[in-house]
Amino acid sequence: MIDYYKINLEYTINSGQVFLWKKEKGIWFGINGQDVLKINNQGKINSYSKNRTDFFRESDNLEGILKSISKDKMTKLAVRKYNGLRLIRQDPFQCFISFIVSSNSNIQKIRNTLENICKNFGRSVIFDGIEFFLFPKPQILADASIQEIKKCGSGYRSEFIKKASEMVQSNQVNFEYLKNCKYFEAKEIISRVPGIGNKVADCILLFSLEKLDAFPLDRWMIRILDKYYPTIFEISTKTITDKQYDLLHEKITNYFGSYSGYAQQFLFKMEREIYKKKWL
Repeated sequence: MIDYYKINLEYTINSGQVFLWKKEKGIWFGINGQDVLKINNQGKINSYSKNRTDFFRESDNLEGILKSISKDKMTKLAVRKYNGLRLIRQDPFQCFISFIVSSNSNIQKIRNTLENICKNFGRSVIFDGIEFFLFPKPQILADASIQEIKKCGSGYRSEFIKKASEMVQSNQVNFEYLKNCKYFEAKEIISRVPGIGNKVADCILLFSLEKLDAFPLDRWMIRILDKYYPTIFEISTKTITDKQYDLLHEKITNYFGSYSGYAQQFLFKMEREIYKKKWL
């Protein structure tokens, strides 16, 4: 029996959506922009800012969504096996920079780089007796030099981080506007940012900008679609062009519907666990 409104914190944090999280004495703490969240195993949130947040998208119609994506034995199995996995509604700027950093990297390296960015550019706060460094505001990273950013371990992505921050600071990238426009317009705007390709754009759109039809396609998801849905999606190559990506996205949303992003997250979690890949 699936409990559609259960929150499984371990599944959710360890699913490739977030990176700046750590566990202290059985309690998860995480940076979410200008806030620190403390979450117990029941999903109860306390925050440094004391602001309320729908971090786990509890306002979504979970029962309706999960039933709608359970089109076949694989998604039904993933939803049942990882009952309690949630999509997270993240701080947009942190998500934006995090997935630029994530390009061609692994989860441990991504976390280390982001932690260094916070320590070097973020504000220090004490919460629950522990020191945390908040995620830097766009202006701080926009004003930093590429060399200063590079010291955080971001390598060639340092130029992208600075340029992305400048574009947010100058309002060329407006997160509130992006939340309210349609998927393809939002993706076209965010893809103008250097360092953001199809997969990174879809991660940002799905995890922070309310585009639940976004379906990030990395090598894992290409493998999953080819392995479990060979006749439906007919993937003939390991790498796909921009045009093929858009056509595949259309096929995916035609199949899974307007909440395709939920299907992606369950399938991705299940496949990574099969291969015993490391998380946070």
